[in-house]
Amino acid sequence: MSTANIIVLCSFAAYMVIMIIIGFVSSKGTKNNEDYFLGGRNLGGWTAALSAQASDMSGWLLMGLPGSVYLAGTGEVWIAVGLLIGTILNWYIVSARLRKYTIVAGNSLTIPSFFQNRYRDDKGVIKMVSAIIIAIFFTVYTASAFSSGAKLFATLFGNGENYDTVYTIGLIVAVIVILVYTFLGGFKAVCYTDFIQGLLMLVAIMAVPIIAYVALTYNNSFSQSLIDSGVTTPDNYLNFFKNDDGSNVSAVSIISNLAWGLGYFGMPHILIRFMAVKSDSEIKKSRKIAIVWVIISLAASCLIGLVARGYLTTNLDSTASETVFIRLIQQIFSGNGILIFIGGIFLCGILAAIMSTADSQLLVTASAVSEDIYKGVKKSATEKSALNIGKIAVIVVAIIGFVIAINPNSSIMGLVSDAWAGFGSAFGPVVLLALFWKRSTLAGAISGMATGALTVIVWDYLPLVNGVTLYKATNLYSLVLGFALALIVNIIVSLITKKPSKEIQDEFDSIKSIEI
Repeated sequence: MSTANIIVLCSFAAYMVIMIIIGFVSSKGTKNNEDYFLGGRNLGGWTAALSAQASDMSGWLLMGLPGSVYLAGTGEVWIAVGLLIGTILNWYIVSARLRKYTIVAGNSLTIPSFFQNRYRDDKGVIKMVSAIIIAIFFTVYTASAFSSGAKLFATLFGNGENYDTVYTIGLIVAVIVILVYTFLGGFKAVCYTDFIQGLLMLVAIMAVPIIAYVALTYNNSFSQSLIDSGVTTPDNYLNFFKNDDGSNVSAVSIISNLAWGLGYFGMPHILIRFMAVKSDSEIKKSRKIAIVWVIISLAASCLIGLVARGYLTTNLDSTASETVFIRLIQQIFSGNGILIFIGGIFLCGILAAIMSTADSQLLVTASAVSEDIYKGVKKSATEKSALNIGKIAVIVVAIIGFVIAINPNSSIMGLVSDAWAGFGSAFGPVVLLALFWKRSTLAGAISGMATGALTVIVWDYLPLVNGVTLYKATNLYSLVLGFALALIVNIIVSLITKKPSKEIQDEFDSIKSIEI
């Protein structure tokens, strides 16, 4: 192993040790399920904001999105626009009301338990259905984070001959470290580490493209640099409505990319941060911090792809494009030991993005299994036994995620896209109607949830048109159709079924006037 690799490896090792120490310290204050899964509802504004956004963006922000922009140009930034709009709406529309409603509705610790309490589902059907959906789609989502970590290690420490071996080793290391601090400290460990990781991600994602752009344009124009790197028409590459080959970005593509913003309303690992904030005033502080963070990080992520296209000396194909940020750091920070060490710190920013999402996904899945499935089946379950079941679930989901991610050619963007569509379609409409429509009923919520989840599965996985999926045949993102159908079904079924009880309606009306 080269000296440069040893220096980078030392940076990684130091970073991982710090994360594990935070998990160990956080475990001292974890006494029950509310501590483990919601941190005692005591998050401050800064921690809530950075934890929510760090867990949201994942390795996709520093690998998937820059890779897409690198290949196709600014026509791909519509995803970032959609995500920004979704973030703003989620913080301003959903966050405060969800926090208060989950407290009033039986002090709900999870999204499935909130659905059950909101609709007074004595049989626990909606709780069980939503918990199963969480377990399915978060396993896929977790696999995307594991794959990101493995690709990071393989790109840095592997070569043509041993790439697959290093990928597997990196995958094992990433899984073990994330498991250890999540298993030990629960929600507090996840949020505290996410806070640190959110800051590190922000520094890395801002500094690297700016340094590369300055170096690139010092004696040359940016357009000329793109031409020198093989971009035949820079005006097309930098046009929001053009593809790199000069063709127009289709309306279907723009709609599909903007639709990513709809996913926010149904993301359990983000929504649970809203539930954990300690006061309304902290919510107001959090939303401002979160939105600024998202604006900066999404803009910088897109800039990484654009700048790397002109800066990198080696052109990357579609398979290697997701490693564009890693290779950009390697090329900038090469030479002496100090530069390599600084590059190692920035590479830890990618590691931070990966870990901050995987830990949150594991924890939400564990809470769904513990609080919603285990306690739903075993009414006499104790706090201790439920907590232990939750921790076992963390391990099981991590193992399944490991198996899904074991293929070195797995697409980070593809895995994230599938999981994002699944959650956005299944939970997004239900969350919005549960919070803001008094007439919403249990039957409507369950029907809408099932419709959303099944639409995504059918659209993305079943080869129904000439041997290909409906997504490949139309290029329409499944979230567009899944969200719309789920919303329509929820409303129709709610209108044709019996009105909610007076108790439910009175609780709904009370939320606006409650100060908690």
